[in-house]
Amino acid sequence: QVQLVESGGGSVQPGGSLRLSCSTSSGVIGFYDMAWYRQAPEAPRALVASFSALGTINYADPVQGRFTISTDGAKKILYLRMNNLKPEDTGTYYCKATGIFGGKEFNDWGRGTQVTVSS
Repeated sequence: QVQLVESGGGSVQPGGSLRLSCSTSSGVIGFYDMAWYRQAPEAPRALVASFSALGTINYADPVQGRFTISTDGAKKILYLRMNNLKPEDTGTYYCKATGIFGGKEFNDWGRGTQVTVSS
């Protein structure tokens, strides 16, 4: 099981910025596919950005051009830099690792960090 711990959430006004962090152990980033998801109240969890084991990056259309996914040099932290935040970005943000271990696919999640965008 991959341990993932999110941090960096908070309350900001529209137009503000936050940087979320997903801390994990060595041998995760660069080995497994990583992603940030968010879940708004009474809505399903939705993909925000992904960072594959090979370093391929993709963004959901609503955040394209505003959010940036990246890692630290040691590949122990997955970041999500969020600029020009909008009220519709409000939700709980989760980090996910996907891979194959022991011949079986797994999906491990962190507990999430809350982001609130409001004036």
